[in-house]
Order: sequence, then structure tokens, then C-alpha cells
Amino acid sequence: MPKFNELLYERPNLEQLESNIDQLLNAFKNASSATAQNDIMTQFNALRNNFMTMAVLCNVRYTINTLDEFYDKENEYMDEITPILDGKNSAFYQLLLDSPFRAELEAKWGKQLFNIAELQSKTFKPEIIEDMQQENKLISQYTKLTASAKIQFEGEERNMSQMTPFLQSKNRDTRLAAQKLVSEFYASNESAFDDIYDQLVKVRHGMAQKLGYDNYVALGYAKLTRSDYDHKMVANYRKQVYENLVPLSTKLRKRQAKRLGLDALSFCDEKLEFLSGNAKPKGTPEEIVESGRQMYKEMSAETHAFFEMMVENELMDLVSKKGKAGGGYCTYLNDYKVPFIFSNFNGTSGDVDVLTHEAGHAFQVYSSSHFEIPEYLWPTMESAEIHSMSMEFFAWPWMESFFKEETDKYKFSHLSSALLFIPYGVTVDEFQHYVYENPTATPTERKTKWREIEQKYLPHRDYADDDFLNRGGFWFRQMHIFQMPFYYIDYTLAQVCAMEFWSKARTNREAAWQDYLRLCQAGGSRSFLGLVELAGLRNPFEDGTIKHIVEPIAEWIDSIDDSKF
Repeated sequence: MPKFNELLYERPNLEQLESNIDQLLNAFKNASSATAQNDIMTQFNALRNNFMTMAVLCNVRYTINTLDEFYDKENEYMDEITPILDGKNSAFYQLLLDSPFRAELEAKWGKQLFNIAELQSKTFKPEIIEDMQQENKLISQYTKLTASAKIQFEGEERNMSQMTPFLQSKNRDTRLAAQKLVSEFYASNESAFDDIYDQLVKVRHGMAQKLGYDNYVALGYAKLTRSDYDHKMVANYRKQVYENLVPLSTKLRKRQAKRLGLDALSFCDEKLEFLSGNAKPKGTPEEIVESGRQMYKEMSAETHAFFEMMVENELMDLVSKKGKAGGGYCTYLNDYKVPFIFSNFNGTSGDVDVLTHEAGHAFQVYSSSHFEIPEYLWPTMESAEIHSMSMEFFAWPWMESFFKEETDKYKFSHLSSALLFIPYGVTVDEFQHYVYENPTATPTERKTKWREIEQKYLPHRDYADDDFLNRGGFWFRQMHIFQMPFYYIDYTLAQVCAMEFWSKARTNREAAWQDYLRLCQAGGSRSFLGLVELAGLRNPFEDGTIKHIVEPIAEWIDSIDDSKF
């Protein structure tokens, strides 16, 4: 295939695309056999794959440079037409569910496609197209607003990603100053963030009502294709976290304060884990990628072939630069059957995490690219995060090539951070349940509720004299709350599964790797709990699971003398 920068983008012709799809849907409806319907599905998949390829090309090039006027306009166009094509997809799902040859189709494509169709058919009606378009526009406004940050610090203009190293500085005055400026950016744009989110909540609630739901919660779950668990099971999972992980996270924060020589930990101290500084990768971005290349060569034949393909085809854009959107992600170019990794290297351990976490996503979709239908390329989102977070742990034997003498420090930090993350993750989830169950809440009420939930799961968090954060403004920073409602709990579910892989790999690495490989190759052909079972993992929703998985990790952390770091 051509290198990424050589790939041709062509704006999809909506009128022609709609006409082609309508013809196929009509032919599918009137087909006289399962064979005929299967042939039509193949043609339909080709159309969908081509559109998704153009949409991804547009989005990647836009996020690489949000100042690019051409792709800015193309991104707006995609925001307009995607909901219309989602409607065509929904019509296809309904025809699939109503097919007189459903049994034969299930035999060929698998039951999970019909689970997906069942749920997705409940997430769309033509009446919500304008709402979906408005939702896309508002999400793009949030992305632009966060990317617009121009923070003058130590003589240079910096974006949010470029501020991260200063938030981890060994010098407390530097951390305080950096944190103050970051907070000031959000506080100075408070009304804009509040307005965007308020509109998003109202648009989403309106869509839910038009589709027959009481509120957006059930619709949000259906949009995420959650077929084997509901909000009550998630609430019980959060209860397990509260009982088994919150006390441990408070203990870890007290250990951190002791390492830093502080009586108590302030929020500006949380990102600095050691007085000697956090573990940082050694070398230039090019050298870090080269170390990743060697790691994947040695890890397995499958990862070797995968990463060589990524490097040779320039399917990664890793370094932070002016105009680039924040964060990191992995996406997929359907027509070429290859992933793409986007990130913002900033000189922290997060740079290595990109080559493990995002590469875990990429390896999964690369491993499942054999599926003919796009629904099976990726699993549902909580399942997808298992691959990324588990890859972080499978990469442990190679961390010395990245961190040299700070390898043990990195591992301690990595595993303890995984534990510390989960209570924050369920904070985000409980907050979103409140928001969408109370869609008329005011911006002030939302912030007050955030702070209340935050104090429940993160009782150690102290914002000192930062009025904006004490009023509950931290969640502005969490893009998932704006962009992907209810997604964030998926990270925590996956983290629990990944930590079980950590334990399994310590006992029998090869067996654990084969379980992981089987999971990657299954793609999205099963539901979340079906994939968990396939990989030989425990059900996170069952009572006792969190306690069982956390105990060996807590023992390992307790065995480490972190004072030497």
C-alpha cells in the first residue's frame, strides 16, 4: 500500500452514496435466497468500508493539524453526512433482523451481528438526524476549544500536551505555576465549556425521548452495544471498587506523600511520584520508536509482522506540535486493512505507553482484519480496552530498553497508577449517570455533584486554594465526558481484565499470551462477557472479582521498597 501521506482522500458524494445504498437495501429486501442476501451484504460492506476510510483519513488529517482549512471544512462536512449514513446503516440492521433467511445469515455471519443490529436499531430514527448533526458540531467545538489553549510558560507558548512535563516537575513551584495556568485556561473558558456541555446534554436527552427512552442512559448503553450488562450491574461494579480499591488508593497516596517528603498531598503533587522525578524514557522519539520495533520483533512473530508494517507505511503520527489536537487514539483504514496511531509525545512515560497502549489497539484490529464485516473489526469499547491495557503489561520484559536504570521505578508507577486510575474512572461514570438522569440540572449543580462524587471515590484529593477545581470544574478536562458518553467505565473494566493478564503472565507467560492472541483474533465477533470468557478471564461484575484480582497486585506493590526511587 502507499505510505499514509500518499493516501488519496476524496470527499464522499452523499447523493450518489445514498442512491447506491438504497438500491442495495431494496435488493436485499426483495432477495429470494440467503445466498442473494449474502452477496448484497458483501457489496454493502464495500460501500461502508470505503466511506469509513475517507471519514478516517479526514479525521486523522484534521486532528494532526486543526489549523488546516481544507480538512477543517471536510471535517464539518463529515459531521453533517455521517448521521445520514448512520440512518442507512440502521435501515440495513432492521432488514437484517426481519430477513426470512435469518437462520442462514446467522450461520454465516454469527449471532453477535444480530445482537449489534438489535441494539443499534433502537438508537436511530430519521427524526434525530438533525440532533445527531448538532451533537457532532458541539463535539467539534469542544475539540477546537481545548486545542486552542496557548499557555505562556517559561518563555514559550505551549498547548495542553506540552504542559504535561511541567505538571510532573521535580520543582514544586514549577508544578504549582503550571497547574495554576492550566486551571486558569479552563476557568477563563468556563462559560464556553458549560454551554457546549449543556447543549450536548439537552440534545442527547431530546434524542432519547424521540426514540422512546425516559432519558439518555439506556440509549447511551445501546449506542455502546452493551448486550450483556446494564446500569445496575455497573452500579454493583462501582460498589466493589468503592469497597476494595478506594482504601488501597488512599494508602498509595499516603505512600506518595511520604516519598515526596510532604505532610499531605496536594493535587499539584499527584503527578509527581518521586522526588527524583518520574521515570522518563531515554532517547529521542525516533529512538523510542526503534526500541518499540525491537520489542515487538522479540515479543512474537505476530507482533513483529504488525509493527514492521506500521513503521514502513508511516502509520503513526506521534509528536506534539502546534495546531495538533490533544490526546492519543488508534483508528483503522478499512479499505487498506491497516490501523493508524495518533499521539502527542511530550517526554514523559506516556510516550512509551503510546507504543504499548495504542499499539495494543492497533495489534488487535490488525489481528481481526480477516473479518468480512466492519462490525467485527473492533469489539465493543470495554472489550477493546482490554487489548490495549494488557499489551502495556505484556511489554514489561522490554521496559529496560526504554527506561534503563529507571525501569523498576516505571513498573512500580505503572502498576500503582493502574490501581489509582480505577476509582477516578468510576467517578466519571457515576457523574455521567447523574447528568443524564437529571438533564435539567444547571451547570453549577453539575459541578457540585462532580465534587461530591469525587470526594467519595478520591477522598485524598486536595485542590488547596484553586477555587475553580474546588467548585467541581475538573471534569472539563475529560474529553470522553463531552465526546463519548458512558465510555469511560470501559477503561476501568478493561483495566481489571488487564491486571488479571498481569497475574496470569507471571504464572505462565506463554499460556497468557495465547489467551491474549486468541482474544485479539476474535475481534468483535462476541459480546464483552463472551470475549472475557474466551480469554479465560473473570467476570468483573461478579461479587468478589475485584478483591480477587487486586490482592496479588497489592501484595506485589507492598513488597517494593519505593523509598529507594
